[in-house]
Amino acid sequence: MKEGQIVKTAAADKGQMEAINRFARRELQAEEVYVFSLILCDNEVDRDWERFSIPALEKLAELFVGKSGVFDHRPTAENQTARIFDTQVETDPGRLTSQGEPYTCLRAWAYLLRCPKNEELILEIDGGIKKEVSVGCAVKRKVCGVCGGEAGSCSHLPGVLYGTTVGHTVLEEPVDAYEWSFVAVPAQPKAGVTKGTGREELRKALAQKELHLSPEETASMREWVSQLETRAKQGERWLGQLRRESVRLGMAAHPQMSRKAMERMVEGLEEEELGQFQKDCSQLLDRRYPPVVQLAPPPAEEDPQGEEPFRI
Repeated sequence: MKEGQIVKTAAADKGQMEAINRFARRELQAEEVYVFSLILCDNEVDRDWERFSIPALEKLAELFVGKSGVFDHRPTAENQTARIFDTQVETDPGRLTSQGEPYTCLRAWAYLLRCPKNEELILEIDGGIKKEVSVGCAVKRKVCGVCGGEAGSCSHLPGVLYGTTVGHTVLEEPVDAYEWSFVAVPAQPKAGVTKGTGREELRKALAQKELHLSPEETASMREWVSQLETRAKQGERWLGQLRRESVRLGMAAHPQMSRKAMERMVEGLEEEELGQFQKDCSQLLDRRYPPVVQLAPPPAEEDPQGEEPFRI
């Protein structure tokens, strides 16, 4: 997770009031609202070994306008506190990220009403007590930051250094922004941005000592577990077929080995290793037993009389 935070508060100017009143049922006055700006997320690799691409930040800037602020990612009506009325992607050319990109962040401006209900929250924001925020959103693609392939389809692991690049995931093509949240006690130390309550977040939540899931998260968890069980069964069947074929080829290429020894050896190989083993065995068999080339018989000469010779 990447920390997001409230940056500063200020009185609303005329342009900001016009933007705010797009969301109000009646025209609000500057003295009725409390305005603050916040950094929602950026393009630096975070503690989850993930980062947003700059185009993703630009898309999120569009998606987060009008989104409500809640507490601890609990999207209930009574939990709504503030609303984002403007966003901007900001780049600092003099500051580079760990990946050598100009540091780029998504800044937002939000407002809440000055009323007795919000007095304590305003006081906590001004006093620096409420300053960490995090966002909930969904992305269409997750890309390996090392090779550029789809995340999970390559061998690069998060947090592992490959040359000068650390393994991480680039979050691309946001499709929705759910909400942003004041996070009083993050699930992890210094936690800020959470990219949503998807499978990755559920996986991390399972590692916590305590697990609290909303009904939506519970349904998502059940669906995820069901899919994992189905894929696990399919994977086991596929590996079983690979191992049986590997034993067959292995026995043909190495007839001196007992079948039991061959089965034990193959049992410890994974999919990629089994494929290489079959390839090696097939090449060995091709060298040992080269294919026999059969020549077609020459065409029979035509009989000028139209009669074929009869031989006994």
